[in-house]
Amino acid sequence: MRLSIMFCLIVAILFAISTPLYAQLSPKGMILYFTFDKATGDKVPDMSAGKHDGTLKAGAKITTTAKYGGGALEITPQDASMEVEPFKEMNEYNDNTFLFWIYFTAASNGAWSQVIAKLGTSDRNPGIWINPDALGLHYRFDAGNKGMDKIGPGGEGKFFEQKIWYHVAGVKKGAELTFYANKKAERVVADAPAKSAQGPGKLYVGKSAGYRASAFIIDDLAVFNRALTAAEIASAFDNVLTAVESKDKLSTAWGEIKSR
Repeated sequence: MRLSIMFCLIVAILFAISTPLYAQLSPKGMILYFTFDKATGDKVPDMSAGKHDGTLKAGAKITTTAKYGGGALEITPQDASMEVEPFKEMNEYNDNTFLFWIYFTAASNGAWSQVIAKLGTSDRNPGIWINPDALGLHYRFDAGNKGMDKIGPGGEGKFFEQKIWYHVAGVKKGAELTFYANKKAERVVADAPAKSAQGPGKLYVGKSAGYRASAFIIDDLAVFNRALTAAEIASAFDNVLTAVESKDKLSTAWGEIKSR
């Protein structure tokens, strides 16, 4: 009996020290979450509590080339996009976090090409593009058009490769904007607008009102109206997440949400 108890204790200790401890990502402030695992016609379900579904436009489609689950959003034609209609929480945030997995399917094309844009009184709340000459992200906020210039894994002046999945997060807290690639904080700028040029405006993934689309696949896009911590970004990268509570108040893992 004593040996049995000792064996159980040893197993428990080994399990504890071999299991990484991650800060779970609280669902607080999550205003959009797209797994892209399926669409009904042109509607892509928003898995957050708000249920602000996206609409596929001009050749945007769900592909099985996904980072997680059964699908991801493919943007290939230059006019392709997914659009989300304006709603209160998205129109009013200042602090915010955008995080997603991205897989570029083609090189830069000589033009500013949109990845994501949230419109308000300007088109960069944030605006995220690839540069005309390289697969670096131009991640900007108005007022003042402040943020990153041409950033990728490794920092400014470093670029994404084609056909590799990368995790990207942009975190704006007050006047500070932090860019993460694969859970590493690559750059912090301290002169972003504390109050951005917000207001009613759509969210675009792909082609926006003013710019053609880049060519990419995106998966697990989440938007928060708060600044996530570095530990929460790492949790998102490692897919060790706690998602939106279901209506019966049972906490559900993000991986389970993706199977809905």
